[in-house]
Amino acid sequence: MLRTARDSVCLVCRSAARPGRVSLEPGLPWANQRTFGTRRDRRSTPSRMILSDRSHVAQPPASRGLDVNGGGGGNNKRSKDMPAGPWAAMNRTVANIDASKRPAAARTRDATPTSMSTRSEAHRDRDRAKDRDKKGGGKRPFKALNMQRALTTIGYGQRTSVKERIQEVESFDQFELLPVLKEAVANEVLKGMVDIKPTPVQRLAIPALLGQRIGKTRRRTSAAPAEGRQEFLLAAETGSGKTLAYLLPALDSLKKAEVEDVAAASYNERLAKEKARRGDRPLMSWIESFEPHPNTARPRVVVLVPTSELVDQVVRVAKSISHVAKFKVRGLSAGYDALKNRRHLYNPLGVDVIVSTPHLLASIAHADPYVLSRVTHLVVDEADSLLDRSFAPETIKIFDRVQSTLKQLVLCSATIPKRLDSYLVAQFPNIERITTPNLHAIPRRVQLGVIDTSKDPYRNNKLLACADAVWSIGRDAARHESPGAKGEVDVKRIMVFVNERDTTREVADYLVSKGIDAVALHRDTPEQRQSEMLASFTRSEPLKLLVSGEKGASIGVGAAAAAVAVQEGQKTGEGVARVGRHLANTKVIVATDLASRGIDTLAVRHVVLYDVPHTTIDFIHRLGRAGRMGRRGRGIVLVGKDDRRDIVSEVKESMFMGQALV
Repeated sequence: MLRTARDSVCLVCRSAARPGRVSLEPGLPWANQRTFGTRRDRRSTPSRMILSDRSHVAQPPASRGLDVNGGGGGNNKRSKDMPAGPWAAMNRTVANIDASKRPAAARTRDATPTSMSTRSEAHRDRDRAKDRDKKGGGKRPFKALNMQRALTTIGYGQRTSVKERIQEVESFDQFELLPVLKEAVANEVLKGMVDIKPTPVQRLAIPALLGQRIGKTRRRTSAAPAEGRQEFLLAAETGSGKTLAYLLPALDSLKKAEVEDVAAASYNERLAKEKARRGDRPLMSWIESFEPHPNTARPRVVVLVPTSELVDQVVRVAKSISHVAKFKVRGLSAGYDALKNRRHLYNPLGVDVIVSTPHLLASIAHADPYVLSRVTHLVVDEADSLLDRSFAPETIKIFDRVQSTLKQLVLCSATIPKRLDSYLVAQFPNIERITTPNLHAIPRRVQLGVIDTSKDPYRNNKLLACADAVWSIGRDAARHESPGAKGEVDVKRIMVFVNERDTTREVADYLVSKGIDAVALHRDTPEQRQSEMLASFTRSEPLKLLVSGEKGASIGVGAAAAAVAVQEGQKTGEGVARVGRHLANTKVIVATDLASRGIDTLAVRHVVLYDVPHTTIDFIHRLGRAGRMGRRGRGIVLVGKDDRRDIVSEVKESMFMGQALV
């Protein structure tokens, strides 16, 4: 009875009536159960610095909430071992290791060999890896160049396929060009050459720009943009003939459109009648009073180049074609006065092709918006320069003005820097890239020598090392040159490149004080003076000088150089007695990168890099001034105590192996 009465009282009342600890009898059914309010998790929280004893064991994907096919587990639910959030990797008790993605060496090390043959095979693999490390010096090849990677990588599989396409073209007769253009190439542009064959870039670019398919070539064609124009990137090594590669297809389209131009045909008829009426009077005496040509200040082909020297060079090639093909080409440059530029553009007889720098053409188009109203072909030569730094805003302005009439856009460059590649991907996603197999590779026909100026006899005197290198070239040329007319010598043209414009004047003055005919060329030099300096370096004909006297004092041009040397020697504090020796058979230009882009220095065989270039792009352009059009050349790098010797060493090694720079 007492037990029955006790069971009828609740637990709380019984606890209040009896002070002290309440002991629960084991016979009660709810004694071993815990409610939600009284339940506590007795599991101790692991320390942050202590992992589980099984953390090194690879867990199956299902135990980590992972799906082998990429999902989040079998039921697409995240496991408790993989919580979400930014701190998901903290306080883990299970290592997140996927056995299928572990390195092969780790899998081999952890696996237990079942036989002696398996163990010996593992040892052999380890020995082979050690041998490779010893042969390679324990480091990756071209480590220094990879750290300063500036160029877009072109795969060797792509280079191999391009070589096969090049072999399908053997002569200019295979191109679907007008006969008059083929005649101009054979009789004017390549006049005097016996074996006339297109260069690799011409074999690839001319059919592509013409829309021609040769042999079994399966050229990848990208989807045409909404505007209906064609876009091409033409990338080839320096001195490979890119100018002729983009001019011939543009001129072919120009001549074909000329036949369908009704306004030009009617103008020519009226002009012929006016000539007959005026009789023998010269055309230029009355043409300005006659009506203007429909193409006056309305060119159809525009070529943009970065410097006035390149304007003259491209105009020279185009004019040689115009002697046979009969079209009008003019150049606009800061090297000309304003009256001459206006006369070139607003010629009463019209103009078909304009070659200009972006700043000048953009300013003219701003004053006369209709100048670019009929442009169908736009060529941007040296695109890596014109789409970078100060040129880009003016170049983009010209892009915007020709959008409505443009049919073909061609970008040309000797290198594809990463910044240019990113710009093309963003702005011209449908552009078709035409690259040669040797892109970004300095030709093996160009030999590279290194002079350590920190050693004797220079002792960190780069000026002395540069003068000694030029004197060595001149002496060797005089010793091995073929005998010519009495007192006549061949002049060797040498280019010295520096990084800063202030250094050009310093180096040129020192060379002059040592009896070397040297001039400084940089952006502060007037445009007309720049053209005069580079005139003798862009001629392909041999340069001859007459010399007389025991000490080699030269006559004519050499005498003027000797006089300049005496004056500069007095100005710089050098003794006049030192200038008694004059190197008559050399001419030197000390320049910045202004002279390293696109200029066809066919006669230059020697290039001296006074300063180590900042990037591989500058290496390619500077050394590309020598060894052009298949000729041999030589480059000399002056390495000081503060220069990156590892980069120079890797560039030399890559040139020897024929590999592309990065």
